[in-house]
Amino acid sequence: MVKLVREDYYFETPGEENTDDVVEAVVKRLELTGIKIVVVASTSGKTALKLAKAVGAKAKVFCVSESAYRREWAETWPCMDPSLRGELEKLGVRILDRVPYVLHSSIFEGSKWVSPSPEYIVRETLYSFGQGLKVAVEVVLTAVACGSVEPYQDVIGVGGSGSGADSAAIMRATYPAMIFSKDANKRLEIREVIAIPRSKKWWP
Repeated sequence: MVKLVREDYYFETPGEENTDDVVEAVVKRLELTGIKIVVVASTSGKTALKLAKAVGAKAKVFCVSESAYRREWAETWPCMDPSLRGELEKLGVRILDRVPYVLHSSIFEGSKWVSPSPEYIVRETLYSFGQGLKVAVEVVLTAVACGSVEPYQDVIGVGGSGSGADSAAIMRATYPAMIFSKDANKRLEIREVIAIPRSKKWWP
């Protein structure tokens, strides 16, 4: 029996103030595991740039920005800061900023009927681990669905609760449609939680 002893980060509250610690935790885990792909949620590109600079050549970084559906919440889109985009591209970061929110993709999302969809149930379940962890899982699913990241390999997902980063986890990357696959080797698995806030942020 193999026993792994690793250092995880727990924060008292969610939020942007945890970003530097999450970046530190991710870099340490990359060095321990040899994982070669990190997928990070980053609206403006600021968090992705901080992570990419710290990761360097240790792994390939994918930055998933916001979906056009954001406009239905009275938010602006596109969101990526042009100057940050240029810096990210120079560092070799793959930017995905014209993608769907895979956990908001049900046709019932904005409908007049109150009917919980499978996406809604998965989303609300992941919120129990925190907004940031839900986002970390979602951006990995998005990157696979877009064909940017190959499925069925271990990757690190990084997310936050509104801005910055406060959560990171190692997971088996998969397609959204394969989260509950009959093939156990293709299902979503959250292998290790690297960083997470102890208290959660709940959206109305």
